[in-house]
Amino acid sequence: MGCVIVDGLDVQVVRKPIKNMYLRIQPPDGKVVVSAPQRVGETTIVSFVRGRRAWIDANRNAMRRQARQAEQAGVLEWNDELRRKAAAQINAALPALLARWEPIIGKSPTHITLRAMTSRWGSCTPKTGRIRLNLQLGLMDQRFLEYVLVHEMTHLWEHGHGAGFQRRMSAYLPDWRQRRRDLNRHIVLR
Repeated sequence: MGCVIVDGLDVQVVRKPIKNMYLRIQPPDGKVVVSAPQRVGETTIVSFVRGRRAWIDANRNAMRRQARQAEQAGVLEWNDELRRKAAAQINAALPALLARWEPIIGKSPTHITLRAMTSRWGSCTPKTGRIRLNLQLGLMDQRFLEYVLVHEMTHLWEHGHGAGFQRRMSAYLPDWRQRRRDLNRHIVLR
């Protein structure tokens, strides 16, 4: 892991055995992270970030606005009542979502766990069929819970986020990319 500064912007660089570069902005502080193939040079990474600077700035500004609004509303930290409410919402929605998506996807999770996560909306262990969902999804529009559930269930077929994964996601949920963009503008509660 390393760091480069691009026109005054700190960018964390994570080297991975991947073919393409990916950029994400991590809530709540808007940290910019680039996942890059191991052999890509710093000049290519800098150019990649510069080419996306307008998008980065717009999303970081939206994230900051949302953080200020959340702070003013007093909802930046979890408490027992918020956890119970979020879990109840997810648990109420899951049976219908699973009944809808299991026949379409053709796989079923063996177990679903809810937990407060600070850097992910969900995760999947394909080998065991276990899916973990971020509790915060219970405090949001249900279309985000549906997107994350479908995303994680797709990992029961496809381990990474490559062409096969994207093809399946587009077949299952054609607007998945827009849902992902909208979801990633939300602040993750601490």
